[in-house]
Amino acid sequence: MNILLTGGAGFIGRWVAKQLLEEGHQLWILDNLSNGREVNIEEFKDHPGLKQFIKGSILDETLLTDLFQENKYEICYHLAASINVQDSIDDPRTTFNNDTIGTFYVLEQCRRYNTKVVFMSTCMVYDRSLDNLGINELHPTKPASPYAGAKVAAENMVLSYYHAYGLPTVVIRPFNTYGPFQKTGGEGGVVAIFLKNQLNGMDLNIYGEGTQTRDLLFVEDCARFVIAAGFSSSVDGEIVNAGLGQDISINDLAFEIVKDKSKIKHVKHIHPQSEIQKLLSDSTKAKQLIDWEPKVSLSEGLRRTKEWIETSGLI
Repeated sequence: MNILLTGGAGFIGRWVAKQLLEEGHQLWILDNLSNGREVNIEEFKDHPGLKQFIKGSILDETLLTDLFQENKYEICYHLAASINVQDSIDDPRTTFNNDTIGTFYVLEQCRRYNTKVVFMSTCMVYDRSLDNLGINELHPTKPASPYAGAKVAAENMVLSYYHAYGLPTVVIRPFNTYGPFQKTGGEGGVVAIFLKNQLNGMDLNIYGEGTQTRDLLFVEDCARFVIAAGFSSSVDGEIVNAGLGQDISINDLAFEIVKDKSKIKHVKHIHPQSEIQKLLSDSTKAKQLIDWEPKVSLSEGLRRTKEWIETSGLI
């Protein structure tokens, strides 16, 4: 198939690109490199299936118009977004423009060519889980940051195109994804930052009390989920979660990585108002509709991620 992948030079996008190319599709990657890095897709540059890498923005309507007109995409995996919670609090306009307006521009092109849309949302739109049953797709939302608010707005537009125009669309909400190629600096995820600090003999700093929990999904499991949503009509018009199905407190995660309580420090939370105290996924719907379930345990995922950080020269 002819497939457009926005945000394809990002962390998750890179793994989605890898699998799509391995499956033999014709792939175009659009990324403005604000979050993504060209080095993430360096190994694919000579792959015959990678038709083009375009450094550009989803806010560039002329660019989108030209790309869709020339290539008649059958699926658009729309991962491009501003993803930093604190940035969205400091500068909500940029996040709203990228995540909501940009999604609208993508939808308009997909409507013109009847291109299926797989929209990458986030578990950050949910209110906290109050029990150990997990968060399913009917769980209340509570956008506690402009990032989450922009994603909810975009989700509603995506689903409206399904109901109003019959356009095949799906909203996917992966839980906290980690793994190789995630940034290990301030913009990275908690796993990548903790592992790098541990390898460098540094303290692990935890925001707040560290009792907040996360459902950590390995990136290759996430990529399989993303891609499966594009190739199944059973999820059209739906919202679908993906997670490991078990949560771990940030305190326990830190100890699992460093094995030394003296190396764990607690610091003032930078955005306590946007913290979600308990995140635990119920991915039953993904299993039912696309036969997806995670394959990589947390311990195995941590091992693979640590190995990648060690061998990639990031320490």
